[in-house]
Amino acid sequence: MAAEIFANEPAGPTVSTAIPGKVSQNAIAELDAVFDTRAVNIICDYEKSCGNYIVDLDGNVLLDVYAQIASIPLGYNNPALRAAASSPEMIDAIINRPALGNFPSSNYCSILHSGILAVSPPGLNQVFTALAGSDANETAYKAAFMYYRRRERGEGADFTAEEMESAMHNAAPGSPDLAIMSFTRGFHGRLFGSLSTTRSKPIHKLDIPSFNWPQAPFPALLHPLDAHAAENEAEEARCLKETERILTSWHCPVAAVVVEPIQSEGGDNHASPKFFQGLRALTKKLGVLLIVDEVQTGVGATGKFWAHEHWNLPDPPDMVTFSKKAQTAGYYFGDARLRPNKPYRQFNTWMGDPSKAILFRAIIEEIKRLDLVKHTAETGDYLFSELEKLAVKFPEEIKNLRGKGQGTFIAWDSPRRDEFLKLMKTVGVNIGGSGEQAVRLRPMLIFQKKHADILVERLEMAFKK
Repeated sequence: MAAEIFANEPAGPTVSTAIPGKVSQNAIAELDAVFDTRAVNIICDYEKSCGNYIVDLDGNVLLDVYAQIASIPLGYNNPALRAAASSPEMIDAIINRPALGNFPSSNYCSILHSGILAVSPPGLNQVFTALAGSDANETAYKAAFMYYRRRERGEGADFTAEEMESAMHNAAPGSPDLAIMSFTRGFHGRLFGSLSTTRSKPIHKLDIPSFNWPQAPFPALLHPLDAHAAENEAEEARCLKETERILTSWHCPVAAVVVEPIQSEGGDNHASPKFFQGLRALTKKLGVLLIVDEVQTGVGATGKFWAHEHWNLPDPPDMVTFSKKAQTAGYYFGDARLRPNKPYRQFNTWMGDPSKAILFRAIIEEIKRLDLVKHTAETGDYLFSELEKLAVKFPEEIKNLRGKGQGTFIAWDSPRRDEFLKLMKTVGVNIGGSGEQAVRLRPMLIFQKKHADILVERLEMAFKK
């Protein structure tokens, strides 16, 4: 497949210098004069990067299984995306970027129907477009709060003079005391509302004022799952019980619960479909909205287009947020009451970006043309089985291997994680981490079994070092 799409994709990684090499070191120093480079991983030559391989300024070619923090769906310099990017429609969207809330383009409805809405989760037939994952979650929270007060106030009721006056002083009743519940180790972004629901690392939150919102325990499952079925079932039941206790006893009403299908930044933490089914039943019983954060898990990586499809819910979530591989962002919803009752309540200048929606449409077309969701499920099964074999040979290096049946959304724990990530670059692989000690795989949807073989081979090389 990759060879069909990318005629010049490298046959494998090549590393000829230290990483970063001298050219990259000079580029980092130059950039550091005007831009914070302390988190820089690689200075990239995107013109030379191709398919599953990323190239640095020193000419080192790395198999990329991190993919811009899970954001590149179809490989570097994908020809179908290049064609979409150079189309007259795209050029028009870029140079005449509209303020969508006031001046949408004549083709925006068509762009939405043929792209973003063509892959909407079942039961969710509307979308609010946004700019990034944090923004998608932030605006979904706002929608939840406005929905809660609309329901509480009564359909058709207008705002009172007291509400309008007190809102201007950040006081009740216009600025009510409401909350969003998240889960321990969850990550939902770094804006004020989304950061208040982020619980993955202190460094994300230090010095930033936050809302007094609750967090419930997310199941800490034991692996392998089939060897710990009873313990894991008890752990999930404990977490659901505690979730209900918090929802019914918090100091203010909880308007919504937000949850990731797999806690990605917090360490690749999983829960079973039964847990999520229980969570959905609980939110329905208590009249609390359920927001599923698919920013990192969405668009095919788990072997389903949306990861929450694995849950087989009898009732869909109330909102599903998305970004990353979609290249655009926003949230899907189905209940018309999640549209605010008046204009300008959920609003900003851009309200999304048509150029990114056009790009997502091209991504969707390629995913469908090449059946990449099914392909990723099959490749993930193969990769997981190979990693299971490697874990037997190197049990101290691969601990708590997880992600079976979840496409290529695979992770394990490493006792020397940060050292290991650096070591992998020396053997030609760009790979990422999450949480305290997890190694996470986030390859692109065009990742094939031959790339899995190279990855496993290079992992073994690194383990032997």
